[in-house]
Amino acid sequence: MILEALVTTLDPGGAAHLAPMGPRVSADFTRFTLRPFPTSHTYQNLLRHGEGVLHITDDALLLAKAAIGVAAVPPVRASVRVRGFVLVDCCRYFEFVVKSVDTSAERVSIEAEVVHAGRGRDWFGFNRAKHAVVEAAILATRLHILPLAEVRAELAKLRVIVGKTGGPDEHAAMDLLEAKLREAEGGR
Repeated sequence: MILEALVTTLDPGGAAHLAPMGPRVSADFTRFTLRPFPTSHTYQNLLRHGEGVLHITDDALLLAKAAIGVAAVPPVRASVRVRGFVLVDCCRYFEFVVKSVDTSAERVSIEAEVVHAGRGRDWFGFNRAKHAVVEAAILATRLHILPLAEVRAELAKLRVIVGKTGGPDEHAAMDLLEAKLREAEGGR
């Protein structure tokens, strides 16, 4: 199963780097597979320092900001078993070490093993607007490969869901993602 999450890695200066990721996770959460693009900072960071932290969160606004590269790293604390950082406001987290890296395909495949897991706060629960923002954020990461008219149509459908069921954070997230689309369309 693919789980939408956030990953922190160490940048070249030892600071936290935040990125959205959709790893394939095992049912028992002892292992997972990351599939970053080889040009990504996360991939470069994991090659340099093969440890990180996978975070489960219901903060759709943070996920949207991370997807379009405008998220400042929120408050973090030191991780327990790896050299890295845990997001203070996450629901669950999984500290991991890289076990193998396969570069034979367009998307790199990184096998990771969980060495420590922890809990933060309770998960909010199912909410259609939060899920709509996650879908919209994924679309925003693919503006360079999807037809923009198709993305605009999908975002319009997702905006209706956010309008009916979202709170201020979900509305703010959609505003950011729609602005990213307008920027890709040349400011229209």
